[in-house]
Amino acid sequence: MEQPPSFALERRTIEHIPASERHGRPWHQLALWFSNNVQINTLIIGAVPVGMGLGLTWSIISILVGNLVGALFMAYHSAQGPQLGLPQMVQSRAQFGFYGALLPSVMVVLMYLGFAVEGGLVAGQAIATWAHLPKPLGIVVFNVVLLLIPLVGYRLIHAASRVVAVISGVAFLALFVRLLPQLPSHPPGPTTHSLGVVVSAISVCVAWQVTWAPYVSDYSRYLPENTPTRVTFSYTYLGSAVGGALTMVIGAMAATVNSDAVNSDAIGFLADRFPSFAGLVVAALLLGLVPAGAEGPYGAFLTALSALSAEGRVRSTATARALFVLCFAALASALAILSSGSLLDTFQNITLFVLYLLVPWTAINLTDYYFVRHGHYDIPELLTKNGRYGTFTWWAVLVYLVSIAAELPFINSSAYVGPLVRSLGGADLSWLVGLIVGAVGYYAGTKLFADRRPRPVAPGLVRS
Repeated sequence: MEQPPSFALERRTIEHIPASERHGRPWHQLALWFSNNVQINTLIIGAVPVGMGLGLTWSIISILVGNLVGALFMAYHSAQGPQLGLPQMVQSRAQFGFYGALLPSVMVVLMYLGFAVEGGLVAGQAIATWAHLPKPLGIVVFNVVLLLIPLVGYRLIHAASRVVAVISGVAFLALFVRLLPQLPSHPPGPTTHSLGVVVSAISVCVAWQVTWAPYVSDYSRYLPENTPTRVTFSYTYLGSAVGGALTMVIGAMAATVNSDAVNSDAIGFLADRFPSFAGLVVAALLLGLVPAGAEGPYGAFLTALSALSAEGRVRSTATARALFVLCFAALASALAILSSGSLLDTFQNITLFVLYLLVPWTAINLTDYYFVRHGHYDIPELLTKNGRYGTFTWWAVLVYLVSIAAELPFINSSAYVGPLVRSLGGADLSWLVGLIVGAVGYYAGTKLFADRRPRPVAPGLVRS
């Protein structure tokens, strides 16, 4: 069947994608998640370990470990997409109930806003500098330019990512080659290799990868249902882990060369590495922000709709998405304009804050999918308000909240330091605690409270 072009408006929201509309190839996931990670925001996350006091060698070790571990979770979420044909947060109804899923959905919308603010801060500063505009206007210009892609939807996001993957790959390779000889023999300023700081730096990198988890399957849900789980997982993992790790290493290199310049105007600093082609570098780096930036309002729309509507049906999908995207862009612009302080601190705090909220959710979701239900869900019932998955699974919500509470003593950020951090040498182990408490607590809850007795359904309604 002939497929519509990439610029055709998407008609679906959170409904199940039928077999007749499935399309795409698994390697498209590699291009999408490579382009999402090979961008300036990822580079700035890579500068954070240097800003925490680590030398380049230990920063690189932290970056590699963090990305290789963190990408495991998001890739396992991605593998759910072809099997279920649903956005990620709709599937959370199976764990929390229809109304219970409101809680993680609100957290995810906050995550989208946080990363939209990050993108606006970085891109707005660059646009303002190179176009000689006030910074607030630069932020607004960036968010306005982003609007086109989420208005069109899924196909254009994938098409744009494949183009940007090539451009960003070339740009960041050139930056690596240019920065390498500029690295000082002895990095300036104090450095530390203490285990606690290394663990905290790893946590920041894990956080970056885990933040993709609530919407990674939104971009694999159109793949054919017979796509093997291992194939979807592998392409997603490779694109995200490799793209994220390599870009963060370049960020650590840039911060080692001049941390203050990266902190104040990262794009401007990188563009200055190529004085004769500075404008092209700025354009390439801004373009690299487009796929991930566009996914923010698009994913927030799907998440909000999953929280408010059983089946996600609206009178006009295009109109509803347009109104939401416009409001989202306006709010993200306002928050970015009001933000102040160190760019590296802002990125670290937002990323870690999101991690603290998302790790318990990802633990519960993955435990339910892979260890409790083994990928078998009644799709029509997920899209029914008073269906078999219930309206409010109190014990699952309790496990989620308890998991977050269990993280608090182990948090180490510039905004808050838990009481047990000092005894751990400054290590931030909160995400690991949240992961264990969430997974074990949810699995125990299914044995104690959940009614797993099968109910009769028509053939073809249960998908695995």
